[in-house]
Amino acid sequence: MTAAATAPGKPIAVVTGASSGIGAATARQLAAAGYRVVLTARRKDRIEALAAELTDAGHQATAYALDVTDRAAVDEFATAFRTLAVLVNNAGGALGADPVATGDPADWRQMFEVNVIGTLNLTQALLPALTASGDGTVVVLSSTAAHATYEGGAGYVAAKNGARVLAETLRLEIVGTPVRVIEIAPGMVRTEEFATTRFRGDTEKAAKVYAGVAEPLTADDVADTITWACTRPPHVNIDLLVVRPRAQASNTKVHREL
Repeated sequence: MTAAATAPGKPIAVVTGASSGIGAATARQLAAAGYRVVLTARRKDRIEALAAELTDAGHQATAYALDVTDRAAVDEFATAFRTLAVLVNNAGGALGADPVATGDPADWRQMFEVNVIGTLNLTQALLPALTASGDGTVVVLSSTAAHATYEGGAGYVAAKNGARVLAETLRLEIVGTPVRVIEIAPGMVRTEEFATTRFRGDTEKAAKVYAGVAEPLTADDVADTITWACTRPPHVNIDLLVVRPRAQASNTKVHREL
């Protein structure tokens, strides 16, 4: 992808972690809302298939294989953009559900690298293009875990708190520039991979997360909130949007019909 490939036309939205789940759903909805979407993820085959799907549907989409924790690769990616309308920092995830006393530091490190450093890398590299657009939007996908802790979740909570603080601080630091900073904090979302990845492929453990919950959020539900926030008038900043299913009152209070 070159700078010529991002010539003026439709506003451009970059979505990280677009190979599945919330990222893929967000790419679809932003494309439908009139954005040219640039899909990034490590799994090249997944984002290329999604780009082809969107193109076949009459939208504009480009796939770019990218590891958000690789700063050199991120900087190279950023050279393609003169201006950019939207950056959705969606790449992230959880690993393990062990207590602090026995948690694996490697899991904590990996969660921090993707959820926080990955978000920092993309935001730093693309902020000039977002500013140059005259109407840029940075979206940070945090979690309700960024706002309240729970047993077995300390590593993920710490990482998502880092993402939350990044968004809050950036908003303070760039006030007066034509760039909005939006934090979307989803609660319980059932996607095809989140819980399975967290429990390292243990589908039985993953299923227990949603057991008895009639309607957890879907990836489309969260994508809808992201797209809504990004398409508000330029002077409207949705600082923080917390979205949970009706059955979830907090991270530790969930109605289950068992």
